[in-house]
Amino acid sequence: MTNGFAIFDTAIGRCGIAWNDHGIVAAGLPEADDDKLRARLLRRCPGATEQPAPTSVRRAIDGIVALTAHGTADLSDVALDMDGVPQFNRQIYEITRSIPPGSTITYGEIAARLGGGPELARDVGTAMGQNPFAPIVPCHRVVAANRKAGGFSARGGVNTKLRLLAIEGAQVDGTLPLFERAGRA
Repeated sequence: MTNGFAIFDTAIGRCGIAWNDHGIVAAGLPEADDDKLRARLLRRCPGATEQPAPTSVRRAIDGIVALTAHGTADLSDVALDMDGVPQFNRQIYEITRSIPPGSTITYGEIAARLGGGPELARDVGTAMGQNPFAPIVPCHRVVAANRKAGGFSARGGVNTKLRLLAIEGAQVDGTLPLFERAGRA
């Protein structure tokens, strides 16, 4: 397998993925256009060429497509190449990958799992903003205190985060259900 990348359609727009011999190097949520998405992928995987995805990467693409359409895909087993990712961020991304679709965790809860206090929550947020693997590392499932949405660095900001959470059926301050539940007025 050589360094490669692909751009593909999803329910929320065109997403991208880049890979090498060790796994996925980058994944990207929609940008303003394909050129911006390509540039983001190539920053993490210099020299990659646009090409058809090998089988293991195709499974990751299919999972991202399913996640953005139905909110049910589990991408926690996708092999990631975290070379160049700081150790602190790696720890946070591993915790984040354990959050099932439709669930959320706060920045503070991740900080506590790392053995830190509330002051570490801001550093967790910074790491989330540097996540090169969204939505494989589902940073959209990490929310602020009191289950408020918090920030989101992808194009569309918090609206994109809320949309992804709504697709998964997660309820946080600011999300609206995609469909009213039976029996609600």
